[in-house]
Amino acid sequence: MLDGLRIMFLASEADPLVKIGGLGDVAGSLSKALCNLPPEPGSQPMDVRLVIPFHGAIQRQAYSLSHAASLQVAYQGGVTPAEVFSLDLDGLPVYLISGPLIPPEAPVYTSDAGMDGKKYTFFSLAALKLARALGWAPDILHANDWHTALAIYALSLTRDRDPFFNKTATVLGLHNLPYLGMGVGPALDAFDLPPAVDSQLPKWAQRLPLPLGLLTADRVIAVSPTYAREILTPEFGSGLHNFLRTRADAIAGILNGLDAQYWDPRRDISLAVQFDQETFADRQVNKRALQNELGLEQDGDRPLFSIVARMDYQKGLDLVPGALRAIADQPWQAVILGTGDPILEAAFRKLEADFPRQVRSVIRYDASLSHRIYGGADSLLIPSRYEPCGLTQMIAMHYGCVPVARATGGLRDTIQDYSQSAQSTGFLFDDPTSSALATALVRVLQVFKDKGEWQRLQRIGMAQDFSWRRSARQYLAAYQSLVSTRSLDSKN
Repeated sequence: MLDGLRIMFLASEADPLVKIGGLGDVAGSLSKALCNLPPEPGSQPMDVRLVIPFHGAIQRQAYSLSHAASLQVAYQGGVTPAEVFSLDLDGLPVYLISGPLIPPEAPVYTSDAGMDGKKYTFFSLAALKLARALGWAPDILHANDWHTALAIYALSLTRDRDPFFNKTATVLGLHNLPYLGMGVGPALDAFDLPPAVDSQLPKWAQRLPLPLGLLTADRVIAVSPTYAREILTPEFGSGLHNFLRTRADAIAGILNGLDAQYWDPRRDISLAVQFDQETFADRQVNKRALQNELGLEQDGDRPLFSIVARMDYQKGLDLVPGALRAIADQPWQAVILGTGDPILEAAFRKLEADFPRQVRSVIRYDASLSHRIYGGADSLLIPSRYEPCGLTQMIAMHYGCVPVARATGGLRDTIQDYSQSAQSTGFLFDDPTSSALATALVRVLQVFKDKGEWQRLQRIGMAQDFSWRRSARQYLAAYQSLVSTRSLDSKN
């Protein structure tokens, strides 16, 4: 057992400070879960420190900030300054890096690859400088996605001859492989980072941040075991599958967790009635309230299908209208909540227009309504073409809403198909087609007729352990293995 590991966790966003997408959920929740893991008897707790850019979107007045360090980062033949501020987030030390290349008026992400490339390369290099300024050499440098992958790559160029970082092992968290950092190559030149020309990377990837991190990280941890395998295939490998196969031994998958304190039907004030497994009958009150809110008939004998998603081709939402039309002669209702691709938005508006008594398309972002859908709908549709991990299926099960999903990525890892065992939690289908989804929905309709069996499915889903503590323990085991290996390598 290794004592008191020092973990530097780098991310472009982290909830509750700033959150744009799923990475924000993971960075905020995982770092906190690691910080709160109870140590083994007789050992010291981990020293986990979260480092993110000081984005303008962070509400500065909401936190007590202290100046932590002034740094200089080599840039375009000279240097550019960085100022670092620290705060305490419920016991988790957080460092915010600011500087001219992280302008407070800019959003977290832009469509300008040149701007974002310089911002996140600067941030990644400044984070390494911060560790030196603090005199705090991390045992693990855990970066995430392309935005911070260059911290791993930069460290790999000097680590073996650097006494400060010589024992630091590196982990790259992989949340969404297709986002490689395209167009960021010029930032490498500005910060004097050479391309990986003599590597196994394909030539087109030798100047891209995520591939460089994938090349040099001691361990790549994808956000689900199935996604870790899928990225080795042409379908999901984003053109890197042959290279990734050469690193297969260094690639693993650990499921993301769920913030069960936030997503808790026992305390969720958005619901008409709070409930748990002991008061499960109260869930029907939420279904009736949701039907009433949406202007749908209050019918307990019809399954209420639901979608809560960003309207995007990746999410497979284009499969839904055809699937629902294929079962139009069956008894069902549906609510779709989301916004995004205008073509998909229009398709769901037309679906409601064609089935005004059965379908409600709510084309907006509405966090409160999403809670009521999870707590009142019977089933959640997740027909994703790919899904590295996914969070909605975990939330749905936690709220007794049975998922119907394509068998990919984290969806396959978290949902047991109804045909598999007595502990099934949902329904899976393989092909990304409307007909395959429609076939799965027919299965749902058949099982739903047996109220006792349906409630059994709901209760099994609610009993699943998707806690971050479970995931954090798996990360800790991976860290400990890496530190032991790195310690031996640094002595040779």
